[in-house]
Amino acid sequence: MPDFIFPPMPPVSVAIHGRDAWFPVHRVYCVGKNYAEHAREMGSDPDREAPCFFSKPADAVVPGLGEIPYPPGSSNVHHEIELVAALGAGGRNLSPEQALDRVVGYAVGVDMTRRDLQHAAKDRGQPWDTAKGFDYSAPISPITMVEHGSDLQRGRIWIEVNGEIRQDADISDMTWNVGEVLAQLSRLFELRAGDLVFTGTPAGVGPVNPGDSLRGGVEGLQEIDLLITPVRTAGAENGGIDPGQGGRSGIGADCRHWPDK
Repeated sequence: MPDFIFPPMPPVSVAIHGRDAWFPVHRVYCVGKNYAEHAREMGSDPDREAPCFFSKPADAVVPGLGEIPYPPGSSNVHHEIELVAALGAGGRNLSPEQALDRVVGYAVGVDMTRRDLQHAAKDRGQPWDTAKGFDYSAPISPITMVEHGSDLQRGRIWIEVNGEIRQDADISDMTWNVGEVLAQLSRLFELRAGDLVFTGTPAGVGPVNPGDSLRGGVEGLQEIDLLITPVRTAGAENGGIDPGQGGRSGIGADCRHWPDK
């Protein structure tokens, strides 16, 4: 066992619906502009552009049931409801069929986004890290396991804020289906077991504020149910790190902080 200079953070894991086992997270990938109407509302041409990829740190993953704080440094944070594919194996240069065979489950995720920082980064040609990869930015439901090669081709995807529907579409509206997304991603990265892939969001993204409640889902999967709390300032004296909690911001990475499945 290496002699670490301080205790390493516990591994990030996601609950599996109906099982006592856990899904260990390797990386979190996301795809942008994968629903035509959302691409149009963001000012792009979905018929011409291949999907763009970005990532979030693994410890941005937190349970999709409970509270998440509004992030600091932004006054325009948006929800983006997404189908998430969970990989049980990896590979490079995969075909869509081979890529689907690596999928062991699906979940519902929310790509929380500092929209004001994203727009500023786009205007300056800068990376999106601060807009997409902040603490608590990837709440996710427990994973529903599936047979290898299973492809969710259709089903309602939706989210409501304070009881009002904001996004409401069908995953069949994706420009690139799950297998195609994973195949293209495998040409850029070596996919591995433990990867989570957020597959894009439909039209209707919008702002959230402290005190807002979010509920959403994908047909046949576990739902998310979140409360946005005020910006957290506690822990600033030590950088917000609590070695006993897991994750940079103190919750979520350690499976002990997941609610009962």
